[in-house]
Amino acid sequence: SFVLGLHGPCASFETACSASLVALHSAARALPHTECGEHLAAGVNLMLLEANSVGMAIAGMTSVAGRCHTFDSRADGFCRGEGCSVVVIRISEARAALRLILHGSAVRQDGRSASLTAPNGQAQQGLLRGALSDACLEARAISLIEAHGTGTPLGHPPEVGSLGAVHGEHASALALGAAKASVGHSEAASGQVGLARLR
Repeated sequence: SFVLGLHGPCASFETACSASLVALHSAARALPHTECGEHLAAGVNLMLLEANSVGMAIAGMTSVAGRCHTFDSRADGFCRGEGCSVVVIRISEARAALRLILHGSAVRQDGRSASLTAPNGQAQQGLLRGALSDACLEARAISLIEAHGTGTPLGHPPEVGSLGAVHGEHASALALGAAKASVGHSEAASGQVGLARLR
């Protein structure tokens, strides 16, 4: 705010991979209340410290092969990537822009699961249903989903299972993709990278 001379509300979100989407969710909630004339939601991931990469490798999170094999039997972890994503919405464009970019959104936590990094399928289903409800859409209206798709055997089954539980019986054809297979996992920026891929 100091560098850019901004006067509106300013917040930092540390929600790991979802940080840039949580920032966009916050923007979507702030604009209708005219807290500011325009909203800038950004996510940045720079790999400046070797220790972070080493720690993730020791924890078994990153791919030994050096690739994100998303939804593939070869999945053995993710490949880290740097990235910067920014969405700017002006109040005069808010209604039209939010319809083009974001029909609806929801933010949830996993609560208890098998471990800190293990996804909770029930919580993911609640998130999907919450976003559909906020968008006033039915599951059958969705034809393309950009998945988290990190390329990990721990993450794939609950994610695909949750998508199947919410969308599976309603969709005649549902395309599923994940940008991480092409550009790696840009962590804090990754949510908006996936959003840009949908546009």
